[in-house]
Amino acid sequence: MPPVGKARVGNLPYELTSFVGRRREIAEVRSLLSASRLVTLTGVGGVGKTRLALRVGADVGRAFDDGVWSVGLGELRDPGAVVDAVLSALKLREGWDDPPETLLVEYLSTRKLLLILDNCEHLIEPVAALAEVLLHTCPDLRILATSREALRIGGEGTLRVQPMTMPKVDERSEVVGGHVRYEAMNLFAERAMTAVPAFKITENNEEAVATICRRLDGLPLAIELAAVRLRMMSVEQILQRLADRYTFLTTGNRGAPTRQQTLLWCIDWSYELCSSVEQELWARLAVFSGGFALDAVEGICARTMTSEQIVDAVGSLIDKSILVREEVAGTVRYRLLETLRDYAMERLKETGEFASLSQSHRDWYEHLVLQAEANWISARQVEWVVRLDAEQSNIRSALQFCLSGPSEANPGIRMAVALYPYWRARGLLREGMRWLAQLLAVEGGKPSLEQIKALYVLSALSGLHGDREASALYAERGCGLAGLLGNRTAVALMADAAGYHALVAQDFSTATERFESSLVVFRRDGDQLHMIWSLFGLALASAADGDWMRSEECQHEIQALTESRGESIYRGWSLRAAGMWAWQRGEHSGAKGLVRQALELARSVEDRTSAAGCIEVLSWVAAEEGAPRRAAKLMGAAQTLSQTVCGSGVIYPQLPVQHSLFEQKIRQTLGDRAFTEEFREGIRAQFEDAAAYALKEKSRPDISDESGFTSLTRREKQVAELVAQGLTNRAIASKLVISHRTAQGHVEHILIKLGFTSRSQIAAWLVEQKQRDKH
Repeated sequence: MPPVGKARVGNLPYELTSFVGRRREIAEVRSLLSASRLVTLTGVGGVGKTRLALRVGADVGRAFDDGVWSVGLGELRDPGAVVDAVLSALKLREGWDDPPETLLVEYLSTRKLLLILDNCEHLIEPVAALAEVLLHTCPDLRILATSREALRIGGEGTLRVQPMTMPKVDERSEVVGGHVRYEAMNLFAERAMTAVPAFKITENNEEAVATICRRLDGLPLAIELAAVRLRMMSVEQILQRLADRYTFLTTGNRGAPTRQQTLLWCIDWSYELCSSVEQELWARLAVFSGGFALDAVEGICARTMTSEQIVDAVGSLIDKSILVREEVAGTVRYRLLETLRDYAMERLKETGEFASLSQSHRDWYEHLVLQAEANWISARQVEWVVRLDAEQSNIRSALQFCLSGPSEANPGIRMAVALYPYWRARGLLREGMRWLAQLLAVEGGKPSLEQIKALYVLSALSGLHGDREASALYAERGCGLAGLLGNRTAVALMADAAGYHALVAQDFSTATERFESSLVVFRRDGDQLHMIWSLFGLALASAADGDWMRSEECQHEIQALTESRGESIYRGWSLRAAGMWAWQRGEHSGAKGLVRQALELARSVEDRTSAAGCIEVLSWVAAEEGAPRRAAKLMGAAQTLSQTVCGSGVIYPQLPVQHSLFEQKIRQTLGDRAFTEEFREGIRAQFEDAAAYALKEKSRPDISDESGFTSLTRREKQVAELVAQGLTNRAIASKLVISHRTAQGHVEHILIKLGFTSRSQIAAWLVEQKQRDKH
């Protein structure tokens, strides 16, 4: 397993449109990051802070062995959820007893990583507090933040992002190949070409384009919104519309409007150019948090609109650069930029639809999660996991709405109970506990089956989280309510909860008794989801109590049921458990096969909880097979995954013991220094690479260089070669029989693509590429 510094590590999104200009700012940010471990980009909305931060992150990625990770905070409204947002972006699940901040510190303290905290202005205090803690405890961490104001903590470097460069009034711009030396005009041209492919800046339209950019104060978002108008009007017509609006806005005022007024004015203009249906839909889309899919738009925002009108309006809003279209896991989703969502929210509140639309949003997402629960034990499970992953912001927004009063809490409880399989599979135990506790506190009604289901989930989550006291408390409370109701399902649920509590408390005979009683009811009712959970608990308790035959019976039943339905997660859990027990019985060959099958299933659904345990067992296999270096790497990879999930020590108490024994054995074979080197290499592996290595699909994971030679065009490669030979732009032009200006443009493009600021960097980089190719 190789060092991963060369690979694309992190979660930076791929750019959907070309990046224009900002060479000076990129160089300044890189310089600031080299001198300060916290750099904050400030500036007005729409000036391009986010895009600049992401570009810098992509450019400097190779300097951070553990990647560049972006955390979007724009949709976050709860100051207490900042740490959770960072954990989620890093794909870290929750720890056991330690608070989330401790888990974050432990994870980042040994990593060389750049964290981009985007849109911090409404969360300055919690972001600043977190940044201060992380920077004091994580020596190789650097933070790049974007905000309308600085975080104001010690050692912070700041850069105020200015509007794009543009010509002064009456200043002419030399046009070469449709490009000029001003960023704002080049951005207009680039975005205009998406609307009218043949568009380019010429001597005839150069003055009009320059005036448009000045009218828009060089703000990238405003320029992009204006450029797409070329589908409907000429450059001169756009300029006239802007001139009319400018006169209107500045009447009675001294001087031009502020840049923030300019942006609002441009968005107003975009809004007025929309049809009434498009305006209505734009406003209603503010109800979504984060991204959304077309079916959600149709289900929540349609009201009097037909499906055809919705589809046409969505397409038109994309064309007008109001909506951003993205593909997530093979499905199309949309989102509003934060500035445009804020604008839409104001319009929505003006219509008086906000409250009713928020309820429709909650109702639609309640139906979605109930559908996911109903289809969980099926071949569609993976599809539902992906969908719920994508909808987390909207689901949390819907649950937050349910906390607005007792009458809204019941739908929230139904949602939270239905999310239990997802939360458990994704290791989001603390989140589930938090929502259910809050919802029960708000609801406060008479005893009901919904309350008992909530207490059942709370008890199970608390037990899995390692909080035995809370698990027992919720189980006792639920058992009391179930007795009052006299409902068979309620009694079975609480018996199952009591079984998991007893399992965590290592009272295996009591656990076995409780699971056997709940299983009878779930089997009779045909409740496959709860039947599998009871079977799994019974298999664990029986094995721990030494009843291997009963344990194997349960595992075989789980595997037969899940395989017949095309289910993946629980089948993987069962195979993993069977593999661990086979290992304990000395059946090492059988254990290896079972765990490999389990890991393949875990990878298919990105189940890091199960994968961590599988890779751990495969490290023992490697040690037994005489491959200590491989074993150490796998141990490191398993530790990384264990940090990103709730560990397995609660339900597999022998796992830490076995780990210590094998670690000691491998250290004795390799020596401490060699073990540490291999272990660290494993720690830095990404999930997909670690799984492939553990399954022996690759001797070493692939290394890619996203910003390498292949990102340059054929002509740019030729120019880069000549730059490396020391040729000037004029000499390059002569050599390739192109104009001096064209050669200069190629060199500028190469510098931008590679994130460099000098020709010597191009030369050094090219030598490095050639040396790497030889190996």
